[in-house]
Amino acid sequence: MRFAISLLTVICIASVIGTVLRQGEPAANYVNQFGPFWAKLFLALKLNAVYSAPWFLLILAFLVVSTSLCIARNAPKIVADLRSGKENLREQSLQAFRHRAQGGMAQAPDAAARDIGQALARAGWKVKLQQRSNGWMVAARKGAANKIGYLAAHSAIVLVCLGGLSDGDLIVRAQMLLGGKTPYTGGGMIADVQPQHRLPASNPTFRGNLLVAEGTQAGTAVLNQSDGILLQDLPFTVELKKFIVEYYSTGMPKLFASDIVIHDRETGEAVPARVEVNHPARWRGVEIYQSSFDDGGSSVTLRAVPLNGETRPFEVQGTIGGSTQLSRGGDKGDKLTLEYSGLRVINVENLGDPASSGTDTRKVDLGQHLGAANKSQTKKGLRNVGPSVSYKLRDAAGQAREFNNYMLPIDMGDGVPVFLLGMRESPADQFRYLRIPADEQGSIEGFVRLKAALANPALRSEAVRRYAAKATDPSRPAVTEQLAASTSQALGLFAGDSAAGGKGAGLAAVSEYLESRVPEAERNRAGEVVVRILGGALFELAQLSREQAGVKPMDNSERTQAYMAQAIVALSDASLYPAPMAFQLKDFRQVQASVFQVTRSPGKTIVYLGCALLILGVFAMLYVRERRLWVWLAPSHNGSQASMALSSNRETMDVDREFERLRHQLLGSP
Repeated sequence: MRFAISLLTVICIASVIGTVLRQGEPAANYVNQFGPFWAKLFLALKLNAVYSAPWFLLILAFLVVSTSLCIARNAPKIVADLRSGKENLREQSLQAFRHRAQGGMAQAPDAAARDIGQALARAGWKVKLQQRSNGWMVAARKGAANKIGYLAAHSAIVLVCLGGLSDGDLIVRAQMLLGGKTPYTGGGMIADVQPQHRLPASNPTFRGNLLVAEGTQAGTAVLNQSDGILLQDLPFTVELKKFIVEYYSTGMPKLFASDIVIHDRETGEAVPARVEVNHPARWRGVEIYQSSFDDGGSSVTLRAVPLNGETRPFEVQGTIGGSTQLSRGGDKGDKLTLEYSGLRVINVENLGDPASSGTDTRKVDLGQHLGAANKSQTKKGLRNVGPSVSYKLRDAAGQAREFNNYMLPIDMGDGVPVFLLGMRESPADQFRYLRIPADEQGSIEGFVRLKAALANPALRSEAVRRYAAKATDPSRPAVTEQLAASTSQALGLFAGDSAAGGKGAGLAAVSEYLESRVPEAERNRAGEVVVRILGGALFELAQLSREQAGVKPMDNSERTQAYMAQAIVALSDASLYPAPMAFQLKDFRQVQASVFQVTRSPGKTIVYLGCALLILGVFAMLYVRERRLWVWLAPSHNGSQASMALSSNRETMDVDREFERLRHQLLGSP
């Protein structure tokens, strides 16, 4: 028994691991998520495929055999015990019981035995009467379900294990071992995959994923394996008419559903159905669950936003899942591949209270993803911030960075809405966002013009001249000339002009320059002066860029001041952006796709039956007490002399109270 409990404990722990750790993933996924050491350990112990690991199957097999033998050995004894009333017990043996009593009765033994038997039968006892040469024995039993509970609980363990084995991938593994099936590791069209990588529609058990885009059909599921995939042909095809998402007032989704048509391959019958989360559709023994959703090939139009001041704006069109070749020049090494990763039309973010978000927009690293940055906020801050597009830029060496940009400006509480341009080096990292302020038209064009003007030495010189002329007294040309020289130096450092004597660009270059030339005691004051000079010069530069574009000049309102403050930070951070341009979502046509989990689970009914038996068996063993009662009636000169005894499989206070009640009821003893 202790060994069996130990095996059950191991199975429970293994099941928890199999639930927490994603099963059947490629080995590289475990390396990326857990590191080489743990990934190697997981693969060595087969924790990436717990339910088909040899040690797990061996434990299940041993537990099934052991429990089955235990049932086979004890079931005949239990059945025989259930049929026996043990009315042959010797009357002298009653004195050995803990609960015993004696008394006299006025009736003859036969009449007293019949009265006692009827009284016990009315109370739910199973009664047997036996006449002997020297008296009558009344044998009664109650709580026989306790023994049945033992059989039910042990049978439940066997049924659950067998059902779990039949619904696991044991049969799939057997087909791979005995039927010559091998995982597929290549690419291309599903229809072109060879038969050795396919499982037949008659496969008795499987669990796979089926992706169907709106307006299309699919009839082949994908079964993920650690070293590739297997394709499972279905006895039908699924056509997705429409994928439906409904939202709460907060913007959070409340319903995912798919309107589908099931096309039977054999009969040609078309059956409409609706699949919702936890409400699957069923056809030919296969259940279709709503697992998730994906992009079904949406088309997007992206506009390149120059961030190096040199690249010219351009537009590019593509399809999610596809790619476009970009060239920065004639050299092959300057070519980039734009890979369209994803389109999200709805983005519900927890922005919280802008005034209390604690986000410092003047930090060079602009923080993490919106939701992660406001974890402490309540649901009152949830808001749909509009569509976003994800893409990768891959260089000629095959190295790629991932980007995620929002289509619309978002009010982050900094006085002016900002466009969020996110990037990360690897999927294990969180996105870091560059915040570009929107101009008075809600556009990014103002910042693009300012960035291009900053890269233009001639415009910088004109902006310096205007700023110095406005900030000084015209009657003091020497002061004006000195301020112009300082402003030109600061603006050159900020723009990354090597002639200014700095390294890099942005506020970091200015700060590094001051640290190398200004004493520490005067550094803070000098920094404030330089920031004020930069603000004034960049304002004039922005006005110049608007003049050239034929846009009316900016006023000196609070919004303009907030815009320029955010623009300075964005210009500084743009120098750290790892790409010469960012792609802004301009237009899109969404095509959604549903990801269904299709399963054939013949063992599900067996498992449900086992669970029901386990509940009933445990309840019967814990809460049903088996009791046996004997009353021996011998003739006496006053009628009958009665001896009574009670036994129970558990000695409790309830048994004591029941015995006293029966003694008073049957013998009338005080």
